Amino acid sequence: MKIQNHRLIADDGKPVSYVETPNKSGVMTPEFLIMHYTAGSSAEGSVAWMCNPAAKAAAHLVIGRDGSLTQLAAFNRVAWHAGKSEWAGRSGLNGFSIGIELDNAGKLERSGNRWISAVSKRAYPDDDVMVANHKNDRSGTPPIGWHEYSEVQLEAAAQVGLLLMEKYSLKDVLGHEDIAPGRKTDPGPAFPMASFRARLLGRADDTMEHYVTSAVLNVRVGPGTEFITLPGNPLPAGTRVAVLEQQGLWWRVDVLDTVNDVMDLVGWCHSRFLTKA
Repeated sequence: MKIQNHRLIADDGKPVSYVETPNKSGVMTPEFLIMHYTAGSSAEGSVAWMCNPAAKAAAHLVIGRDGSLTQLAAFNRVAWHAGKSEWAGRSGLNGFSIGIELDNAGKLERSGNRWISAVSKRAYPDDDVMVANHKNDRSGTPPIGWHEYSEVQLEAAAQVGLLLMEKYSLKDVLGHEDIAPGRKTDPGPAFPMASFRARLLGRADDTMEHYVTSAVLNVRVGPGTEFITLPGNPLPAGTRVAVLEQQGLWWRVDVLDTVNDVMDLVGWCHSRFLTKA
């Protein structure tokens, strides 16, 4: 792929699907890449909504769960994806950022034996859901379900992101939740922001520090003993983990080993019991 005249061009030399949104304004110089989830039930439905003037919102690009790409605005035009927002003392990120929307239901609620989207009312199986707290949750907030992203979708986002970083010399990659905390929760805990950001910024080899547990250790849904433990607990001594983020002495980790038949365990633990690998 490449970017030509602020439009995304596929490997066959043809522009990717382009549907012009009315929810945009003047020319801008992008400085940041902002990641979002659509909270919808399909990429097609989200594209249609963002092209509706009544929505008064649109991103530059929508990525389907199959990796399909639909561009809605040129990358040098202001698209209305950020809303009321602030970062590093500057407000109104619509005016200097590119927005990518990933087809993803976002927050899910448990109803009987199913996970339900409050927006679309669609049900999702357990295999497609991560149970976790949001990083901006207050202490004591119970965990909820979050729709998982597909691997092909994440890879498509990374490939496009790398192009955008190079083409526009973007300064950073942020989530909507970072620039509008409390108001927005996307792309949420199911999005691997730490590794995604590291890859786009060219620091994938050294961003996530690796540790091993020095004792039997519980991994919890949030940063504190008031949060419940996750399935697969406890981690035995010598378990390898990668640190994703830190809140004081509590660290969010990606467990690199399979523990008690549980794979892909991500949660919070106390750093006192971690030793640098």
